[in-house]
Amino acid sequence: MRKALRWLLALTVLIGTLSTAGVATAAQPEATDIKDRLLAIPGMSLIEEKPYTGYRYFVLNYTQPVDHRHPDRGTFQQRITVLHKDVSRPTVFYTGGYNVSTTPSRREPTQIVDGNQVSMEYRFFTPSRPDPADWTKLDIWQAASDQHRIFEALKKVYPRNWISTGGSKGGMTATYYERFYPRDMDGVVAYVAPNDVVNGEDSAYDRFFANVGTKECRDRLDAVQREALVRREPLERKYAAFAAENGYTFGTIGGLDRAYEAVVLDYVWGFWQYSLLSDCGTVPADAARATDDEIWNSVDTISGFSAYTDQGLQPYTPYYYQAGTQLGAPTIEFPYIGKKYIRYGYQPPRNFVPRSIPMRFQPHAMRDVDTWVRHHARHMLFVYGQNDPWGAERFRVGRGAKDSYVFTAPGLNHGANVAGLVAGQKSLATARILDWAGLPPATVTAAKPLAAYDAKLDVRDVEREPALRP
Repeated sequence: MRKALRWLLALTVLIGTLSTAGVATAAQPEATDIKDRLLAIPGMSLIEEKPYTGYRYFVLNYTQPVDHRHPDRGTFQQRITVLHKDVSRPTVFYTGGYNVSTTPSRREPTQIVDGNQVSMEYRFFTPSRPDPADWTKLDIWQAASDQHRIFEALKKVYPRNWISTGGSKGGMTATYYERFYPRDMDGVVAYVAPNDVVNGEDSAYDRFFANVGTKECRDRLDAVQREALVRREPLERKYAAFAAENGYTFGTIGGLDRAYEAVVLDYVWGFWQYSLLSDCGTVPADAARATDDEIWNSVDTISGFSAYTDQGLQPYTPYYYQAGTQLGAPTIEFPYIGKKYIRYGYQPPRNFVPRSIPMRFQPHAMRDVDTWVRHHARHMLFVYGQNDPWGAERFRVGRGAKDSYVFTAPGLNHGANVAGLVAGQKSLATARILDWAGLPPATVTAAKPLAAYDAKLDVRDVEREPALRP
């Protein structure tokens, strides 16, 4: 009997030893350097690593198929960045919808959950562009599939909860990703995301501009915009000299006159997108008596006279292509400007894309996404700014949505965020983000960002894209 007991004890110790060895083996990857783990992912390669206190920051390339429906038909290198905190922390998946920054930064949800951050460059924004570029493969499903593959590759390294986020076109991107791959993310935080469901119906924007801010501020802006068109001849001479001095050309849009009017018509929209009501004092108070230079400088500061040159348009060709094929683009009225001063009005995206690139609009794309969000949204938070024009047409959640919210930050512009919400909504939004990130109940109840604010790392300024772009 004693021999049997000794044998049983020895067997128990042996099993315990094997179990311990098994745990050690399973945990071994945790001890491996994070760079080695990232580079062990098939298709992942290192561009550079940049130091930042408390983090590891990597700029990487990831091999993606040009066409996710036919992955054997060519690949391209997509640039991503990883701000590594710890594999035991949640991960935030961010995209701005344009180029990715290669400077370490932390988006608001990343600060809230004190997590890792993966940032993706949107396909077809250089250098993440297939060569040759088949523009028919630039659509919201292909881009969402890019994110899906990146998530699947990195989920093995970062196994905790994931939250996707983005601002403006990035907020749209996060929403489309959720629509096509609703099982990937544990939550979505979409900032100032436009939702142009019916491209030809834009009266919501006209109502917005008739009421935004104060009448005094609106009148100032309207007067400067009108005066810039009244003085078209002398200011276009100035524009021509400006273009010659900087080597700017106007082949894509079809001439300097078209470009001039496009910049001027962006003026009021651009002010409210990027400025606050308190900035109205910077707008000339008496446009009719202002000098040509004062009118020029005000328009240039807000709209940017380089925006519709060939050189200004070229980096944004992917955006305008998408606006003209799926996303839609706004058109507004200008009742305070005489019709004789407006020759073109808001021009369609087709005018901002080289004619060598075919385009055809798909009216069903945004309707599909809008319907899905209204009826199937789960763990989604939309944040808008009260004075942001892009919020005039926004996402909404309906009865079928679960644990999803649409909040508006009072007085804020295209830089609206959770921190700018009224107290009750701010606490609720923060708590939901923490909960979606899988953090403990006590942390969720406290509803406070877990990471201290870092002036260099935490980007809080509005994501500015010159001209009429979200």
